[in-house]
Amino acid sequence: MGSKSRDHAHGPGRVVVGVSGSLGSVTALCRAAAEARRRGAELWPVLAWEPPGGELAARRSAASTLLVDEWERLARHRLCAVLSDVLGDAGTGAPLHALVVRGAPGRALVELADRDEDVLVVGTGRRGWRRAFSGRVAAYCLHHARCPVLAVPPSPLESTLASAHRRNSWHLPLSAKQLS
Repeated sequence: MGSKSRDHAHGPGRVVVGVSGSLGSVTALCRAAAEARRRGAELWPVLAWEPPGGELAARRSAASTLLVDEWERLARHRLCAVLSDVLGDAGTGAPLHALVVRGAPGRALVELADRDEDVLVVGTGRRGWRRAFSGRVAAYCLHHARCPVLAVPPSPLESTLASAHRRNSWHLPLSAKQLS
């Protein structure tokens, strides 16, 4: 995926988006789909995964090598479920090329979005604009990408859901007005 792909003229480009299933990545996926439609580009949702304990731990354990296929299957299942939940039957309105990649998410996204006409879309996590780039993946992409990076802030719904979760875990009453 290195410089070889940068040597050829490409069509309208790709919108590459990191998808993990988190609310932030779902927000980024929605924004990426809209961006792909707007640009007439292909949408490339990518779920990057690493073996539990990291690559070094996976190499050390003979048992974990037997589990690699299962971990990859679970990653594919998660990506398919997120795409189905978010995009539904309507799809994106843009050509879709979903990928599951083994590796660190930031590095995998940057290596994939290697063309000048690409746009890389990442969610910024739970902390909002005050610390928008505090997430490791977003920070890595912003520092290493060779294409434009669109850092999508969390959905306003995320703070409402977090507040409801806190109230629920503390067994405090919650009214429907607090959710609107």
